[in-house]
Amino acid sequence: MAVRAEREFVGRLVLWGPIARRSRTMTAKSVAPGQHAPLWPPADSGRQAIQRSPQGPTRRVPKAARHDRSYAIPKTAYVSTYAPHRCGIATFTYDLATTVGEREIVALHPADEPGPYPAEVRHRIRRDVQADYGSVARALNDCGVDVVSIQHEYGIWGGDDGAYVLDFVRALRMPAVATLHTVLRHPTLSQRRILTELIDASTATVVMSRAAASLLTRAYAVEPTRLNIVAHGVPDLPLVAPDTVKPRLGLKGRQVILSFGLLGPGKGYESAIAAMPAVVKAMPSASYVILGATHPDLLHREGEAYRRRLEATAAALGVTDHVQFVDRFVGRVELGTWLEAADIFVTPYPNLDQIVSGTLSYAMGAGKAIVSTPYAYALERLAHGRGRLVPAGSPDALAETFIELLRDPELRASLGRRAYEYSRGMVWSEVGAEYRRVFARAARSAPVPGINANLTAGLDLTRARRLRENLGIAFQGPVKVGPFEIDGPTALKMLASPGGPTAPDEDIAPTTRLSDGSRSDGSGRSGAGHREATRRWD
Repeated sequence: MAVRAEREFVGRLVLWGPIARRSRTMTAKSVAPGQHAPLWPPADSGRQAIQRSPQGPTRRVPKAARHDRSYAIPKTAYVSTYAPHRCGIATFTYDLATTVGEREIVALHPADEPGPYPAEVRHRIRRDVQADYGSVARALNDCGVDVVSIQHEYGIWGGDDGAYVLDFVRALRMPAVATLHTVLRHPTLSQRRILTELIDASTATVVMSRAAASLLTRAYAVEPTRLNIVAHGVPDLPLVAPDTVKPRLGLKGRQVILSFGLLGPGKGYESAIAAMPAVVKAMPSASYVILGATHPDLLHREGEAYRRRLEATAAALGVTDHVQFVDRFVGRVELGTWLEAADIFVTPYPNLDQIVSGTLSYAMGAGKAIVSTPYAYALERLAHGRGRLVPAGSPDALAETFIELLRDPELRASLGRRAYEYSRGMVWSEVGAEYRRVFARAARSAPVPGINANLTAGLDLTRARRLRENLGIAFQGPVKVGPFEIDGPTALKMLASPGGPTAPDEDIAPTTRLSDGSRSDGSGRSGAGHREATRRWD
């Protein structure tokens, strides 16, 4: 029986191409027609299983975790600002990386803000130190990362208009996926060049609205096929009655209008404060809450001068008791409580070209009645009765809409339900699943440096890329796979074809012995990784 099983096993290997020679003998259990046995070790060896998924690379995982979706994706490095830094992109990246899994973080930070950072932050880039960008990219090339997720907004990257992002992406040897948080309708020549070069250097690009995708194709000449539209993620909050939550925040008996986010000019808070005298006259229990700490960059430049100006405006209008400033950066749980307590959420932004708003997305996820100026993202998300739009810079229009909604709880509830139902496709579990697909496609399709592209057509290249980086295998000469020595192209096809035989990395090794005792397949690479991989076969 053992001899027959061995012949069946060798027969399956022959289907993948000629085997140069066998160096050891082995047995394998029979499998049903159409199934693939692991190439090595034998099924009864007791070693951990290898998971293969069409969404991503193979991974060695414990038996109990084989069905966990996080193991079916490429290992991803996220390059962004990150907690404890306080900004919307840092929060976005934390939520995205936590949802997708298989992550390590590269934190962008000012030189005078070194941390401390959580354990998942493995690398740091000092924003204004150009040399850091190339050195960290080269470090990622050597640490088993399959794909790099780049969060892009001009201000978080160093150099003029964030130009150092190009130094970083050009030094990478694995695919990159760029998520664009800003797409300017009227960029400078430098801003346009940087963004288009980043997109060209990336395997895939993610935007968060159709408006952003349309702008890129029309004004930046980006091919639509290079773009993926994935919604801004939001927490999965329950739909609750605001009056049941208000007592927890000291707002019992109040009708609450809420804005949140890092405080700074350009958000139109002046217009909303200016609307409050008319609102309070009609609805004496109304309060406008502005939730959030001052933006750290603004705080560094001028301290709390902007907040003081807003407070002075409220005092001059006689509404100090009806405008509440909550001066702190709140975490997800507290933010959810404030959203649930709000009757109305408002984004009075004067910049009508804004193509994404995390705050508006969060308000939709909480089922709020939303009032907004008609900037690009709001126009798209609040269409079909999911919110109310008012002209930018018009306190009168804001006051009129606030009063109408505060007087009509059924209208508020109707707007909130429509927004909430629409936002079910924006919760992080859904958004994370879409990012997994984007990352997996990028990892599978990007060329592998050092491997002839003619050998890789139609293959899942994620594992081939990892073997190339970790073991130096270019599949040009014979490769030892378990007890077999197989010609390079055949080995590549075996290991990277969907549904093909599998083998753990430590059972794969190049076969040409070098002067230091390590092995090479003709790629010219050698070292500890080669020696570790080949020691058990010597």
